[in-house]
Amino acid sequence: MPGRPEHPLYEKPRQVTPTASVLLADNPGPMTLEGTNTWLLRGPDSERFIVIDPGYEEEGHLRLIAEQGPVAQILLTHRHDDHAQGARRLAELTGAPVRALDPSLVLGDEGLGEGAVVAAAGVELRVLATPGHTSDSLCFLLDDAVLTGDTVLGRGTTVIDHPDGKLGEYLDSLRRLAELPPGVAVLPGHGPELADAGVIAREYLAHREERLDQIRAALRDLGPDATARQIVELVYADVDQILWPAAEWSVEAQLTYLRTPT
Repeated sequence: MPGRPEHPLYEKPRQVTPTASVLLADNPGPMTLEGTNTWLLRGPDSERFIVIDPGYEEEGHLRLIAEQGPVAQILLTHRHDDHAQGARRLAELTGAPVRALDPSLVLGDEGLGEGAVVAAAGVELRVLATPGHTSDSLCFLLDDAVLTGDTVLGRGTTVIDHPDGKLGEYLDSLRRLAELPPGVAVLPGHGPELADAGVIAREYLAHREERLDQIRAALRDLGPDATARQIVELVYADVDQILWPAAEWSVEAQLTYLRTPT
């Protein structure tokens, strides 16, 4: 992969793989890291391209996407606004259909689901249902890379959006990504691209198991009826408090997982 810039390269396409370039939206924050990665997929002989996650309804970013050439399809990894909010407006600008797992987001074409194949703009990608972060989370698999939305980030770990997101499903999704062949790159919804999806997914799984052990220990210290907030204050004491509300979502998901009979 081409060398990454030292600083975020906002609103300028950057080629990452032979078929994928990224247009980084200027919306940095605690939950979006450097900002939302809008991915543009195009085969070597195609003028048209596929858009993955146009981001917020931010007119400048959406118009810049549209200026890159004719858009064949707009695909969404999941429903969160920092990925999907601008899809309808981009469809108005380009005439391209919007496809997603959530029917409320679909516009002008069929929805997407497990095993679907999208062949357009000189590329072919396979849809993987990877629930956990949200119930409608999808990944898109190319020959050499997987576009992961928020299922796997370029830095740090993702939040389980409880109660819609479920930890058990997320662990299953990570196990699935861990089985991808070596060398399949991660093209995430936020943060830098990563070299090997299988390696990263296994690291995510190890981290989740470590967190679960910490939650179990916290419950022993605080009592079995401890609240998510009490556990966050103990387990996430070294984390910036601005992230504690998001950590509470993940802890709620972990508590539900641990308290649900198997």
